[in-house]
Amino acid sequence: MKRRLTEQTSLFISVIKWFFLAGLIGVIVGLSTTLFLKALEQSIVFMSLYPYHFLLLPFVLFVVSLIAYYFYPQAQDYTTDKVIESINEAKRISFGSILKEFFLPVLTIASGGSAGKEAPCADVGAGLGSILSSIFRFNDEDRKKLMICGVAAGFASVFGVPISGAIFGLEVLYVGRIFYDALFPSLISGIVSYQVSSAFGIKYFYRPINLAPIFSQAFFIKVILAGVFFGLCSFLLVEVLKLSTWLSKKLHIWLPLKGIVGGLALVLLVFIFSSQYLGLGLETIQNCLEGGKIIWYAFLAKILFTSITLCFGGNGGIVTPIFFIGATSGVLFAEIFKLDIATFSALGLVSLLAGSANTPIAASIMAVELFGTKIAPYAALACVVSFLMTGHRSVYPSQVIGIKKS
Repeated sequence: MKRRLTEQTSLFISVIKWFFLAGLIGVIVGLSTTLFLKALEQSIVFMSLYPYHFLLLPFVLFVVSLIAYYFYPQAQDYTTDKVIESINEAKRISFGSILKEFFLPVLTIASGGSAGKEAPCADVGAGLGSILSSIFRFNDEDRKKLMICGVAAGFASVFGVPISGAIFGLEVLYVGRIFYDALFPSLISGIVSYQVSSAFGIKYFYRPINLAPIFSQAFFIKVILAGVFFGLCSFLLVEVLKLSTWLSKKLHIWLPLKGIVGGLALVLLVFIFSSQYLGLGLETIQNCLEGGKIIWYAFLAKILFTSITLCFGGNGGIVTPIFFIGATSGVLFAEIFKLDIATFSALGLVSLLAGSANTPIAASIMAVELFGTKIAPYAALACVVSFLMTGHRSVYPSQVIGIKKS
């Protein structure tokens, strides 16, 4: 009896401890996310006043690379992938890395670089968790938990998905495994961060899909085929990113000059295709989810723009471009099979995340948070199939393989 009481007391103390710490991380990350998103929004509005602002991309990517190279040499490779590596190995993250991830993505995205807005918030969250761990002199296991809380809080507050944001922070570390030890604090930090950013005026996208919940064998098979297609698109994204990284490393020049090369390539691509594939691309994503049509190769163009941006000097995330690629590839699939564009655009958005980041559970929950409950069974099916189709590849190479998919 005494032993049982001691165990319950320890568990109670642990719950209180992580409620406080995760809540603190949620508040801090929620505030930092708010500052970042407002700064990014204002920067994009200012740059949009000048229709040909993308011509500055060679100069901006040069400056971004130059700042990263000289002012933050210790954080040269600090990306979400490196954050995953740091969490898995319980490494410390410097304050310089946090500053770099806060400011450089604003320059990249506002000038037209094709990158995501989630990495600065999730990566800064992990860095803040690392610093807080040092202040409290936590051991490696607790440091790991706090860093996961930071990632979860950042992802949740950027996209307005507190539950899937928390699960994403746990699921993205391993392929096929979830770090359940951090489940409770991740949920706390994700929910708190989302509430804080919402309280400070950050607006989030929510569009319920009007899907009749009637089981049809034919529709069921089409959803499976869609999952296969989205898995192949995820495969293509990962491989093009790998190829771009390889080409960048083969280009043996001063690192900031690679930014000029990348910027010139993007400017050339704008004149070949369109400026539609620059920046976040939120208008295109919204258009797809509202059932609008788009040119068939849009997802291929976005893969190319994003790969050049991130591998040749730009700084930012990958999830927002994944949403763009998923939504536009969903439109293509729907048009080929004469299906509802909005529904398959939504399925594509979450399935690409599941396949390219190996996060099928987080992506399935995100479908419910963004598009309502009616789409849930179909989204879960498409996400799992896409996850399986990608194999052991990932946009985050530092993910640890927990299970083999085949």
